Amino acid sequence: MSTIGFIGLGNMGLPMARNLLATGHGVRGFDVVPEALEAARANGVEIAASAAAAARGAEVAITMLPAGEHVRDVYLGAGKLLAAADPGTLLIDSSTIDVATAREVHGAAGEAGLTMIDAPVSGGVSGAEAATLTFMVGGSEEAFARARPLLSLMGRNILHAGGPGTGQAAKTCNNMILGISMIAVAEAFNLGQALGLEAERLYEISSKASGSCWAMLNHHPLPNIVETSAANRDYEPGFAAAMMHKDLKLSQAAAAQAGVATPLGAEATALYTIFVNAGNGGLDYSGIVKLIRGD
Repeated sequence: MSTIGFIGLGNMGLPMARNLLATGHGVRGFDVVPEALEAARANGVEIAASAAAAARGAEVAITMLPAGEHVRDVYLGAGKLLAAADPGTLLIDSSTIDVATAREVHGAAGEAGLTMIDAPVSGGVSGAEAATLTFMVGGSEEAFARARPLLSLMGRNILHAGGPGTGQAAKTCNNMILGISMIAVAEAFNLGQALGLEAERLYEISSKASGSCWAMLNHHPLPNIVETSAANRDYEPGFAAAMMHKDLKLSQAAAAQAGVATPLGAEATALYTIFVNAGNGGLDYSGIVKLIRGD
């Protein structure tokens, strides 16, 4: 079994680390939040003094960090992980970050003689806990083949998107679709109710017609329609609105860099900006229906 360095032991990272521990791997971890370190220690993670110390001597180093600047700092900053990692260490960044930073870090890893993939995830905390995440992987075929058995211990769907940075590109585009879709579902069901159509009847019809989509079937924004919906729990988040807002902002940064127009993506970003700035970032992203209804 391998020794795995795991940097970032928050809501997503800790359950991912637990799944690795459950299969017999040793996990040496680090997080800048003391409470996260204590929770990790209580779950059997060996605690390291720094990100570099977590990676030193490990066969694999995994990062699950909030944003691109954190990834850049861990890999390229003072006491950088790239300098600490042994030759042959496989680097896996499962953070959701901008494509440009992902490719910058990939390039630096290559110059250091290290193998790296960007492997952001979909599935939220529940997917991390149940080891049913979807990994969207950017990197060489060889790196993907090497990483796949380990990723399979934490996820159900392990998908190769292409070269460096394409995992992040896939995550960005996927979540732009999800954000737009949720707004469309919220608007349609608000309109249906205003027209005297019961939400349950509209769901019964649309779920079997051309309006069906993943957001509606799994995260319906109205309560008592879909069992897995956060609306049934007063919008306690499975995927927080603040995280959707972050991902939509990444989509718009990527669109600007690529010179591509994404008018619906831009509108979805604007709506989630209003929603989050009104203090709703801790609600599930399906709570955007509150803004649509004027609650």
